[in-house]
Amino acid sequence: MSRPLLLPVLALLSTPAAHAADLSPEADRWWGHVRFLASDSLQGRDTGSEGYRKAAEYVSQQLAALGVKPVVGDSYLQELELVSRTLVEERSRLALVRGGKETPLVLGKDAIISSRVGESGTVDAPLVFIGHGLSIPEAGHDDFAGVDLQGKIAVFLSGGPSTISGPLRAHYASSAERAKALRKAGAIGYISLQNPKHLEVPWSRVAGARKKPAMQFADTSLNEDQGLKLAVTFNADRTEQLFTGTPHTFKQILALADSDKPLPRFELPARLEARAEFTRAPVKSANVVGLLPGSDPALAKEYVVLSAHLDHVGVGEPVKGDRVYNGAMDNATGVAAVLEVARALQAAKPRRSILFALVTGEEKGLLGSRYLAARPPVPIDGVVANFNLDMFLPLFPLTRVIAYGQEESNLAAPLRKVAETQGVKPLEDPEPNQMRFIRSDQYSFVREGVPALAFKFGFDKGSPEEKVFRTWYRERYHAPSDDLAQPMDKEGAAHFVKLLTTLTRTVADATERPRWNTDSFFRRFDKTGTRGGVTANP
Repeated sequence: MSRPLLLPVLALLSTPAAHAADLSPEADRWWGHVRFLASDSLQGRDTGSEGYRKAAEYVSQQLAALGVKPVVGDSYLQELELVSRTLVEERSRLALVRGGKETPLVLGKDAIISSRVGESGTVDAPLVFIGHGLSIPEAGHDDFAGVDLQGKIAVFLSGGPSTISGPLRAHYASSAERAKALRKAGAIGYISLQNPKHLEVPWSRVAGARKKPAMQFADTSLNEDQGLKLAVTFNADRTEQLFTGTPHTFKQILALADSDKPLPRFELPARLEARAEFTRAPVKSANVVGLLPGSDPALAKEYVVLSAHLDHVGVGEPVKGDRVYNGAMDNATGVAAVLEVARALQAAKPRRSILFALVTGEEKGLLGSRYLAARPPVPIDGVVANFNLDMFLPLFPLTRVIAYGQEESNLAAPLRKVAETQGVKPLEDPEPNQMRFIRSDQYSFVREGVPALAFKFGFDKGSPEEKVFRTWYRERYHAPSDDLAQPMDKEGAAHFVKLLTTLTRTVADATERPRWNTDSFFRRFDKTGTRGGVTANP
């Protein structure tokens, strides 16, 4: 990761052979970054891979060329020690046992065993269905109340009641909070059930990714979702067999959930027998971090962080003969936008400092951003806001924007003002059950008390744009077809870069630092006493 920068060579590689005559210079520059980062030569930028190293080197030399300074000594690289874990499937198994009769489950067809959570060894335990498996004291919701899970496996349906705010629901559904609640209740593992109504990708793609290694921190004190023996995800089309012999069918459970009615909790008349074996190997990767110093001495020791994950999922199971998961939308687009915002802000000279963070291991569980937020190169109490880009999806012109987290802090006010001046309407999260507020790198900063927003192009319900949005997830999300050949609105991306640049500068130049709203659950994570206490904007 620490090879000398190859600026002339990589700059040449990143430049299209001929500038597109129909693109503005801003869109052309953005597209040039995407072209390099999503090229087949980088082999999908898997965490710790040679392709990822090339991507990190490219981003480092781009930041250097823009006058952004290194902050980890004289390097842009904040290195991480990780461990990869791979399930040895031929020596692993699952089976349901009822009345002494064993029914083997086919790995990849019926269910998959997580490589990220669990231990090598055997499990033989009864099953208990616990609704959505959420304990949310602030909402008076507890699926664990009155349920005996000691030594048992919890079975729960993904999602949660819409009567609870999306960000709050998402926080308690995060892997760390879920594991904490299960451990407290005495469960030794869990089975997660998919709700077909909320599926982003088909089961075939989920199953195809199961053989790829998961990753954890080598420093085990940073691994928050450990302590369980087994984690399993069931195929929605094969889940009905779990409910055989109970008063409820899976179809009935789904109907209750989809109509937002309380879910029953009950023991399943079956045990799960499992064996899992994992191999482990050390992995090194790195975040790329650069600093644009603030122009105001009174504010220069406060920071706005712009983040985007640099990794993707590498090379995997072939789809239509293609094994390279290029990750053009996810997330070459976001990295390219951060680089172009850096270009614009370098000339604007904002009052506060700007930290540009292109992080690793997002696809492995937000590892890079968690490490950066836990061990930042600048004081965390000086970080006033985080704007995160994770496949912001420039699939059509930018007329609507979804900003996850806008209801939690007064960042909503500058967002609305900037968006309005650029002809863009901010929208609320249309799909809170997708839990996107906790599924990308902004969540690492939120848990350190930093107000944050994450962005996607928005759409009106029932519009053609909504159809394009949903088709993209179904056909391209975590698939080889997320490549350079897919349609993108490059001018829309350039428009978004302009919006984000203006928003970042507005927050960086403001006299007051951003604050959590008084009614925000996430205000409790503020360790400084300087980020809380404003009334939510009407």
